[in-house]
Amino acid sequence: MTLNSEIVKYKINTLPVNERVQDLLSRMTVEEKFWQLFMIPGDLSDGKENYKNGIFGFQVDAKGSSENEAEQILDYSEGSSAEDTAKLINKIQKYFVEETRLGIPIIPFDEVLHGLIRKGATVFPQAIGLAATWNIELMREVSQAIAKETKSRGIRQVLSPVLNIARDVRWGRTEETYGEDPYLTTCMAQAFVESFEENNIITTPKHFAANVGDGGRDSYPIHHNDRLFEEIYFPAFKACIEKSGSRSIMTAYNSVDGRQCTANDWLLNQKLKQDWNFEGFVITDAGAVGGADVLHNTASGFEDATVQSFTNGLDVIFQTAYQHYPLFITAFTKGLIDENRIDDAVSRVLKAKFELGLFENPYVDPAEAKVLNNCKEHRELSKRAALESIVLLKNENKILPVKRDVSSIAVIGSDAIEARLGGYSGPGNNPVSILHGIKSKIGNSCNIKYSKGCTRNLVDFTAIPEEYFFHDLDGIKQEGLIGEYFNNIKLDGNPEITRIDMNIDFRWTLFSPDPDKINFDYFSARWTGKIKSPETGCYKIGVDGDDGYRVYIDGELIIDNWRKQTYQTIVKDFYFEKDREYDVKVEFYESSGNVKFKLIWNIGVENNYSSEIDEAVKVSKECDYTIVCVGIEEGEFRDRALLNLPGNQEELILKIAELGKPVVVILIGGSAITMGSWINSVDGLLDVWYSGDEGGNAIADVFFGDYNPAGRLPITFPIHEGQLPLYYNHKPTGRGDDYDNLSGKPLFPFGFGLSYSSFLYEDMEFNKEELLEGEKLEISFNLTNIGEHDGDEVVQLYIKDVLASVARPVKELKGFKRVHLLKGKSKRISFILKYEEFSLLNEQMEKVVEPGDFRILIGASSSDIRLRKILRVK
Repeated sequence: MTLNSEIVKYKINTLPVNERVQDLLSRMTVEEKFWQLFMIPGDLSDGKENYKNGIFGFQVDAKGSSENEAEQILDYSEGSSAEDTAKLINKIQKYFVEETRLGIPIIPFDEVLHGLIRKGATVFPQAIGLAATWNIELMREVSQAIAKETKSRGIRQVLSPVLNIARDVRWGRTEETYGEDPYLTTCMAQAFVESFEENNIITTPKHFAANVGDGGRDSYPIHHNDRLFEEIYFPAFKACIEKSGSRSIMTAYNSVDGRQCTANDWLLNQKLKQDWNFEGFVITDAGAVGGADVLHNTASGFEDATVQSFTNGLDVIFQTAYQHYPLFITAFTKGLIDENRIDDAVSRVLKAKFELGLFENPYVDPAEAKVLNNCKEHRELSKRAALESIVLLKNENKILPVKRDVSSIAVIGSDAIEARLGGYSGPGNNPVSILHGIKSKIGNSCNIKYSKGCTRNLVDFTAIPEEYFFHDLDGIKQEGLIGEYFNNIKLDGNPEITRIDMNIDFRWTLFSPDPDKINFDYFSARWTGKIKSPETGCYKIGVDGDDGYRVYIDGELIIDNWRKQTYQTIVKDFYFEKDREYDVKVEFYESSGNVKFKLIWNIGVENNYSSEIDEAVKVSKECDYTIVCVGIEEGEFRDRALLNLPGNQEELILKIAELGKPVVVILIGGSAITMGSWINSVDGLLDVWYSGDEGGNAIADVFFGDYNPAGRLPITFPIHEGQLPLYYNHKPTGRGDDYDNLSGKPLFPFGFGLSYSSFLYEDMEFNKEELLEGEKLEISFNLTNIGEHDGDEVVQLYIKDVLASVARPVKELKGFKRVHLLKGKSKRISFILKYEEFSLLNEQMEKVVEPGDFRILIGASSSDIRLRKILRVK
């Protein structure tokens, strides 16, 4: 191929990739290089001339680009069909390949945590639910299905999986993980990654290397030592790169030992690129390069943050809009970044684009996308995954399975009809609710009655809507309040800015009211104007937010909280007359940053939870059997200080349980739940996670005995938040591990799960009593289904180093198998452990196998050990 009679090597597909990369790189301007390192959501609808220099890639939404950045990044519920998305991506690729100077294709990217997050894609159980299957082969089938749907639309990079270890279940993103154990996480992650990389789709494990800090809080600073990283937080990342072929990795928002992950030389250059020989590219989480300036205070501005990030190993900036590029490009055009470092980053991206075959064939067949997305086979697979993910936590008096001759069943709870899919989900394809699944299963033979009971969220107050605020300007009534902002905390002098705020409902978590003019952490504000009420009566009005503040109505000081202490809600009674205009003044100051501030009232708020619970109790009383569906609220930037069921759901359970009838509770959520106030009042308990498109049908199969549940917990359920962090593979305490007023043991341990059947473990044998270097140990035992139902058992293999030079975990998961057995049948189960699987990091952080004794532990959970035998390692 030629360009102006010159041979263009990068267009010759028979040449080695590296040679093509170097040829293309030599032809690129600084601006073109920058744009190959800039990824955003988009689709050219903001003007294709903006992208004449190319771009790394788009997160494409077939609706067209939104002016709302958050909608593009965080709202995955809308969009066009798979076929339309494929057509759009083809159109975008055609522009870049045929109309830009160098013809460099883009990498369309998206999220696929448990299914592509777009309309028409099959939704599988949430990641934590997939981990609860303890079935690697099933995970491989699921990820193959997701990969096929993804590639059919032209998407060639996925920002998945999440490999962070969920050691503190207060973290709102626990649902996105594979749990608390590095071995289980690594097994599941490798199966996921291999399916995509085999289909030539780039995987991007995240968030490197830990995304949850003290208190289970998202993106909090990390202060782990090298040993903890190597033993717990690195293994899954390392395995996905070295063994499964991940070609990209995403950094975390937080800092590690004082350095932000986006500009951390130890993490990105030394550990990832040098020690692990990672040849792919490193991307940020959305907006994280700017976050180095805004949050960590380790860079003087975006330009400095860009220099620091690329110098310390970053390759690609992930931003939320095209308009952000001027913040970062100057670091390139001013020559502030070493040219070799820029070329290295660009080479990594170009290498990926060549490997993907995008230069030769950037297009896909839209008809294939239409056929593959939500096909019958994938929906059936989603149901199988849901079935295998369900964990039976309690089954007193064999309340489950339910006999089909039951005459009436009460189904209670909003979660019974919502069919929630969990975080990072698309809209689903007619997801089946629990109520629908039960009705479909049992037909007309049983009287099914439904009652909402109560919602997960108690809404006592609401931010006062903007239609009730106005002000006078030169005698003319205008909407909103006059807001005056001061760069001091005393409302002194003239305001720095004066503007119209439509209401008082602000969250200045990452910035000030006006970043160009107002201090982030030291300012005050005054809002003045008029307020009117749509109702007559005595209502409550006040503030939900950070102190200090004062509220005046008609000149009367009704709330005086002019001090800095804590976030709280303070309301006072006030008698309103409908449509009467009241003068209102609200004053506020902030001296440390991080603000959430709302002027609230309870006008128009209908809180009928008592009557709703009463109605649910009535419905339950009329039926022979009750299913109560309850759930939690969680997600990104939604960490939970309290792990109990939110709202009045616990009261709902207790009042129904008081009837003395059979009650089964279904838990919907992606993390642990405390249940000390009610667990002993119910007979049955199922954790179904977020179970995907076919969840309701799968749950019905379990309820009526068409499927015997065998899911196992990938996280520890504590009795109380005060035990956290709590995980099974801790190291010896050196003394006791109990509290004076509470046990140190969990409510439900890692690996726990019941069955409708019972299994006998016996006759454990080794193929050798001593293990030498280079040898393998074979462990075998008999497993017998001694119960009344066919079913699966998840057998788990743990080891314990009896005596070591450094403290080792009390037990470590080293193997597991999900085994199906007919009732009365037996099977010989075997595990193979290699010599190196008994290794540790010694005091010098060298990986060695120390001679000595190891306990080999076989059981049904981390606490339920059925067989034990000593192995001597030489």
